[in-house]
Amino acid sequence: METLVLVIHLIIALALIGVVLLQRSEGGALGIGGGGSGGGGSLFSARGAGNALTRTTAYLAVAFFCTSIALTVIATQRGGGSVIDNVAPPAATGAQPAPAEGSGTGGSVLPQLAPAPTTPQVPVNQ
Repeated sequence: METLVLVIHLIIALALIGVVLLQRSEGGALGIGGGGSGGGGSLFSARGAGNALTRTTAYLAVAFFCTSIALTVIATQRGGGSVIDNVAPPAATGAQPAPAEGSGTGGSVLPQLAPAPTTPQVPVNQ
């Protein structure tokens, strides 16, 4: 069932991409998509074809959302969970835990800094 819905979903996605690319630009930017001939409201005039493509885009979008929801429901009912749920925690190596900060044992990953000097490091005029 899941495979069938997934195949339908992919076909709808490809059809949706194709229909969107077939539509004529209405922005007029760079002079692309202008012109077009045809009469009043016949089916495949400039306006009629635009309405058919717009309607087809809307139907494909609704079908895409429905198949997306169906795939989500199927995946959650299957009980697969998240991919992260399947990751096993790292195995314990038997090493001792790191000492607490300031314990002075030197087990820190960062290098230990020398204590701050009490005299200024910059020459002072006398």
